[in-house]
Amino acid sequence: MSKSYYVYILSNYSRMLYTGMTNNLHLRVYQRKQKSVDGFSKKYNLYKLVYYAETDDVGYAIRREKEIKGWSRKKKKELINNMNPKWEDLAKDWYS
Repeated sequence: MSKSYYVYILSNYSRMLYTGMTNNLHLRVYQRKQKSVDGFSKKYNLYKLVYYAETDDVGYAIRREKEIKGWSRKKKKELINNMNPKWEDLAKDWYS
């Protein structure tokens, strides 16, 4: 059984962006929504999952996270718009 890794982007009401990587997307998003982890996402209330991609290659996930973090805001917005044009919270029904 292969393990999954996720590169994701969180946002907030003002569309500030945070890019991260995890091997447990459900837990990581839950932690961010509950503000249980100190840091950038807690400080700026980045609670909305607006983009994610899954891979079974941890090396690729790490490289992809770094690549996206190096992109311009415009390019990150284009990535999100291609997957999620309404910028809906992709995890809105995960914890009900």
